[in-house]
Amino acid sequence: MKNLYLYFVCILISVQMNLSAQNIKKKDNYTYEVREEKGDLNNDGKMDKILVKMDTVDETRPLILQIFLSKPNGKLTLAVSSTKIIEPQYPVEKHGKHSEFQIPDFFIEKGILTMWSEIKGGNITYDFKYRNGNFELINVKKITHNTSKGYIDEYTVFTETEFNLITGLRTETDDRLDSKKILNKRKKIVLIRPLPKIQDFKFSDKRLY
Repeated sequence: MKNLYLYFVCILISVQMNLSAQNIKKKDNYTYEVREEKGDLNNDGKMDKILVKMDTVDETRPLILQIFLSKPNGKLTLAVSSTKIIEPQYPVEKHGKHSEFQIPDFFIEKGILTMWSEIKGGNITYDFKYRNGNFELINVKKITHNTSKGYIDEYTVFTETEFNLITGLRTETDDRLDSKKILNKRKKIVLIRPLPKIQDFKFSDKRLY
């Protein structure tokens, strides 16, 4: 009985080691660098860095976001790594077709990490701030239009959404090109607590804002 128990333990350890090796191998496939941005993210006066890399082995072409923070000795250490925040270039549900959206752009300014992404009928911008040891989502700005003609004209209505997650104020403004008067403006309070952390953020969360 003891030998049988040891046998199963060995099998379990072997399976776990194989799974770990597979995971490491998969992570190592993120070798193609797509984006790099440098700036001070944690207000320590030193340059931090973000990288976006693509897995060129996986046919869906997934992407990984990595955030490196500087240490007092000047060396960079990996603080955040996420494969959920950016949509793969060839999503599984598209069956080999491209997502139709370009890879998001990232910017660092005044301690804020900004992610700009294309969405259907417009674009969306997320601002993350390093607070309490995490990068928290503090502001979302979205611009969409209602045209279905394939082009924009003087009748196209643009909707700009500004959502301050710290105060909870969400404002939607409808307008037209070259219009001197706002068509409509709506405000409401939406409190999200705790604030979303970048490592938990998914590209599909754009529907929430």
